[in-house]
Amino acid sequence: MPVIVVPDSAVTLPPLTPPPMRDLWQRIRLGFKMPDLQNKLVDDRTRGYASQPDYLARMTQRSSRYLFHIVEEIERRGMPTELALLPFVESAFVPEALSSAKAAGLWQFVPGTGRDYALEQNMWKDERRDVVESTRAALDYLQKLHDMFGDWHLALASYNWGEGSVSRAIAKNQRAGKPTRYVDLAMPNETQHYVPKLQAIKNIVAEPDKYGVVLPPIDNAPYFIAVHKTRDIDVHTAAKLAEMKVDDFRALNPAFNRPIILGAGGGAQLLLPAAKVERFQANLAAWDSTGQPLASWTTYKTTPADTLAAVAKRVGIGEEQLREANQIPPRYRLAPGSTILIPRDETMVADIPASSLDGRFALVPEESNLRYVTYRVRRGDTVASVAQRYKVLAKDLIVWNRLTSSQLFAGQRLELKVPATAARGRVSRAVQAVRKPNMTRSTIRTPARTKWVF
Repeated sequence: MPVIVVPDSAVTLPPLTPPPMRDLWQRIRLGFKMPDLQNKLVDDRTRGYASQPDYLARMTQRSSRYLFHIVEEIERRGMPTELALLPFVESAFVPEALSSAKAAGLWQFVPGTGRDYALEQNMWKDERRDVVESTRAALDYLQKLHDMFGDWHLALASYNWGEGSVSRAIAKNQRAGKPTRYVDLAMPNETQHYVPKLQAIKNIVAEPDKYGVVLPPIDNAPYFIAVHKTRDIDVHTAAKLAEMKVDDFRALNPAFNRPIILGAGGGAQLLLPAAKVERFQANLAAWDSTGQPLASWTTYKTTPADTLAAVAKRVGIGEEQLREANQIPPRYRLAPGSTILIPRDETMVADIPASSLDGRFALVPEESNLRYVTYRVRRGDTVASVAQRYKVLAKDLIVWNRLTSSQLFAGQRLELKVPATAARGRVSRAVQAVRKPNMTRSTIRTPARTKWVF
């Protein structure tokens, strides 16, 4: 075979593959695509964040669990990586954050918008707090808003204030011959500060040295891996098998409302630190070999005769333990027909059935916590509409007022029993309509673990 000698100068070497970035912050910086916003609000917020190094450190430490996944999803969609910083503004990366407007999770979805974006909300779990599902929904929503307005600042304002409100503000400026940029619109105070807050975080991430900030390093690698589970498992047992503290397990799996994770309905996705997955699988196999159950709870549907004290005594636990497992606050009782958790007995091996996924769970105040309210019927009112307005049962409203039909007439007076805290101001609200103020998704944060009604 002839040999052809090629001069060295003619040899074309394959391009060297650059080593992967080890720093996630640098990866985020390289993906910035939004135009910068520059105004006094941005300057004030940038200085404000930079002057709170401890607060920034806590936020960035929490974010280290979630940021890689969020950046991966954003880059996969071709979206600007500034959006990965949005949970700093929305929830401070507290996965169980709950606002006064009932917005929940890292991305702060209100219940209705969560349902619009296929986030399941029931007595067992609230996917607004699910790290993976809420990220998917948030990016879907943000992309829709950008497609609608063609501008990321307006899309972000809509995420905070609602697309309808932003559309009306734009139309108002158009009628007045004014510009329709984000900075030109008349918006609530919270929305005016919303994009400047994100820009301030971007400024600090882009140039931490300039602001005297030290960002803790975050590896450019997956923090968690999803493990599929098709059998019921207690939260504490799952954490034990993963050799994790329960609080750390919940930080990755904050969507689960109860002390048990159900396998019914296609199974559950558990998020575990990448370094813990092999240990979890090995410990799970060892646990299964002993024949010990993974779950210690089952369901029970309450009857009109049931009280929490009686049910607790019957199943052999204290009433407070039963309340804690089912998140029932003091001075409230279960409505008949509610599905609750009770301990499994030693002979019970079957998992909770799929039919329990749609179980009803409703609480009503104890009688001592009720107050009477008088309501004057308005034109168009029905028993159902009044009951819905005051969050009572229509059949109770009929009994309280000895009604013989569901028809009402204007001026008729009705007596209602409502929780004492809700009774304040109800009388004046009953006789005249009250116009609601401009509302946004308030960013006041409180713990989200307690869920009372589903």
